[in-house]
Amino acid sequence: QVQLLETGGGLVQPGGSLRLSCTPSGSVDHILNMGWYRQAPGKEREPVAFISRGGSIDYADSVKGRFTISSDNARDTVYLQMNNMKPEDTAVYYCNLKRLIGPDILGQGTQVTVSS
Repeated sequence: QVQLLETGGGLVQPGGSLRLSCTPSGSVDHILNMGWYRQAPGKEREPVAFISRGGSIDYADSVKGRFTISSDNARDTVYLQMNNMKPEDTAVYYCNLKRLIGPDILGQGTQVTVSS
């Protein structure tokens, strides 16, 4: 069963930057889009940013202008560059892969903490 491998989480000071990456452990056919959700303590999971295979991008209003999503379709890899980070960005970040056939694949999550 294919899993999503997420890297790049950690601790950063307010105003700092982190870069997340996500790639499948094996081959996945007919990928429609990839992106990121996040879940802060005591809150529901929320969408952060998504990029389609064709390059269409959507961002949550809370991260527009600070986060940038990109992808390498040849490697089925998606990146999330997070700049000017705020304490409210603290959450577990989950990579998600949507495909034409079959259920979405959700990663196990990587912790991002923004604190001084």
